[in-house]
Parts: sequence; C-alpha cells; structure tokens
Amino acid sequence: MTYSRTVYVDSDFEEAVRAVREALADQGFGILTEIDVRATLKEKLGHEMENYLILGACNPPLAHQAIEVDRSIGLLLPCNVVVRSDGARIAVQALDPATMVTLTGQDALEPIAEDATRRLDAALSALAERQA
Repeated sequence: MTYSRTVYVDSDFEEAVRAVREALADQGFGILTEIDVRATLKEKLGHEMENYLILGACNPPLAHQAIEVDRSIGLLLPCNVVVRSDGARIAVQALDPATMVTLTGQDALEPIAEDATRRLDAALSALAERQA
C-alpha cells in the first residue's frame, strides 16, 4: 500500500521549506506544528542526520468534515508533510489522504479524502513546476 505522495526539488533546504509553506497556504493549509527531527535527535541522542522537518499542516474545513464523520479520525488526518534532504535534492512528502478511507473503511470520508488529495497534489505540483 502506497501511503505517501512525493516530489523532489532541487534547492537548498531553507528555500524548499519556504516554498512548501507557500504552496500549502495556496491550497488552504496552515501549519499548526513544526518538528525539527534533526535538531531533536541531535539534542536528545547526539545523533547526526540530514535535514528532516515535519510540518503539521491543516485545512480546517476538511479537518472539520472528517471529524464530523469519525471523531477518532484525528489519528489519521493527512496533516504531516515531511521536508527532508535526500542526497543533493530535497524530498517533499505528504501522507496520501486515501489512507484515511482505507484504514477506517468509512466510505463517508472518501469525498473529503479526494478533496484533500486534489489540494495536496496541487501544492506538490506547484513545487515541481518551480523546477521547470
């Protein structure tokens, strides 16, 4: 089962993060949380690794619709967007919203997942088009 939607960009990490925030905002997603995995693992474990940032993105109308269908859906909302170094490129990954439907079996979530997919794909496409 594929659970991610991924694009690669050729830019520095900070520029990629800025572009991801902008592309998500253009599709109605705000950033609620930010986890700098690299800094956390360095601080807590002394572990060195590549840039790895988790952005907790949320589109409030879509989140509201999904929560009205299933109060436990917050566990699966397609909110995490990962921006990470992958060699000389930057990988940008979002959870495939269809995962909500697949894991819960709730058909009522399908139109919400389709809308979220359309929006996330538009954001990821905008990032890829910046490369052209």
